[in-house]
Formats: sequence, structure tokens, C-alpha cells
Amino acid sequence: MLETVTAHHDADGTPLDPHTAAVEVLNVIRPTVAVAWFLTFAGHALHRWPEHRKLLADGDAAYARAFAHEVRRFYPFAPFVGGIAAADLYWQGQDIPVGSMVLLDLYGQNHDPQLWPKPYIFDPRRFVGREPGRDELVPQGGGDPATNHRCPGEDVTLTVLETLVPRLAALHYDVPEQDLSIPLRRIPTAPRSGFLMNPRLY
Repeated sequence: MLETVTAHHDADGTPLDPHTAAVEVLNVIRPTVAVAWFLTFAGHALHRWPEHRKLLADGDAAYARAFAHEVRRFYPFAPFVGGIAAADLYWQGQDIPVGSMVLLDLYGQNHDPQLWPKPYIFDPRRFVGREPGRDELVPQGGGDPATNHRCPGEDVTLTVLETLVPRLAALHYDVPEQDLSIPLRRIPTAPRSGFLMNPRLY
């Protein structure tokens, strides 16, 4: 793996050091894994709320993007992300000494009733015609991906989701009996059975 990693180059052709190259490879792998997880959740959502299928299958691009945002908001890909305070901080009345573990509650933020009316209702319409603010929807971390703890592949995840979900909605398939419960104690979580589909051949 190291030989492959060291072959990567930056924009001016200079070889990257192994650590930087490995980070860049992981920045490609992480959104790929996130897409697989979120696409499973999208299948789960279409099964639970099939009324969304027609709009998606008919090619409504704005609705596909809204649906992708809502999947990422509603479903608990990860409950939180953490980091270590690099300096003594004081934030909203709270002292945070250097070296403290700080957690960003992704699930809590994405289900906060002050931000999301009826947060436990799956409703893509909350995103139709509007993009969420940077610090509003945080399914893959918060802040600016260039400087904060936010996945730099988030835009890739969103674009691939809004491309694949309409195709999923247009498929003809049956969902066999399975365990579609989502355990919140597993990190990252997913439906217990994944999401098993039997394609129809007619």
C-alpha cells in the first residue's frame, strides 16, 4: 500500500509524503463508505414512505437533492464526532481546558426541534428550494471542511446520493421479510439486515 500511496502527486507534480498521501486516499474512501451507508438508509426511507418514489423516479432534481439532505439529516450515520481542544477555550459560558475531549452531537443537532420542526418526521420538503446552513445540518461533521472537523467528501456524498436515489426509486423490487430496525448503540449504525431487495424481472 505504501508504494501506491507514495505515487500520488500534488497539483505541481511534486510527490506527496506518505502521511499526506494516505490522508488523501482516506478522504476518497470515507465518502465512498458514507454513500453506501446513506444509500442503504435511502432504500429504508423509500420502503417506509413509498409516497416519495414517484417524484424521485420522475426526475425532479430539486426533490432528489432535498431527499438526499433529509436522508442525511434523519438517519443516524454517526452519533457524534470528537476532537481534542488545542488551546484553553471559553465557549458559551463553559471553560474548556487544553487537552479536553470535545464532542459534537451530530444526532442531537440534526434532530433539534429548535432547528427542525417535527424532527422525527421524515420530510424532504424542508429542503426543497433551500440549502441548509453550514452549521445547521451536520451529518458528516461541522464547520468548514478546510479548517474544521467536517468531512471534505461531503459534497461528493450528496452529489452521488442525489444521482443514485432517483434510480433506486425507479427500480422494481420486493423487500423480503428482514430486520429493518436501526440500533442506536452501533457506531456507525445501519439497519440490522442491511436493506435486502429482490429485483422483479418484469
